[in-house]
Amino acid sequence: MHLLFYIFQGIGIGVAIGIRPFTPSLVAGLLAAAGAEIHFDHTSFSFLSGGPFLLAMLICAIIVVLCDREPWRHYRDSTGGRWTLTVISLALAALFFAAVLRHGGHPAWPGIVAGVICAAVASAAAQPFLLRLQTRLQQSGATAGLSLVAEGSALVIAVLSVLVPPIGVVALLGVIWLLYRGRRAGETKYAGLRILR
Repeated sequence: MHLLFYIFQGIGIGVAIGIRPFTPSLVAGLLAAAGAEIHFDHTSFSFLSGGPFLLAMLICAIIVVLCDREPWRHYRDSTGGRWTLTVISLALAALFFAAVLRHGGHPAWPGIVAGVICAAVASAAAQPFLLRLQTRLQQSGATAGLSLVAEGSALVIAVLSVLVPPIGVVALLGVIWLLYRGRRAGETKYAGLRILR
């Protein structure tokens, strides 16, 4: 049963990091440092709850939030900016999932693979959704706070997944559903454009 809980924790943290990389990494590291249902002591992943790593995550999280403002938003939303955040998300999710498994005394390598998968699914679902939401907000002239919503959602998923591990599975199912809905909406829009032609 404990192995399942570790897997659930890893899934939830991976999903949260896939949505936004730095805030969930920061909060998961802080919870590990406090020993709140998770810790990485005496493993090769102990640096994830160390001061230098947590400070780096805090600084990066602040930078991402600040990039919600013009003119930096253009660079964040560019293809290069999105790919950079995605690659960082995959790496961080792999590290945390592996660390969670090592904390439970299990091999780390399955966590690396699973972390990448969870973050990739969450990123593929969240990025298009946030871009669509941003477009709608721009049309109404109310874009402020979108980044904070994304950061807050990722933070809540990370915290709940650590403290209540089954929430991780719920979060994964949620982003899979969001990905499915986004693909369906895209197909419907494309079909409509073909009819107009």
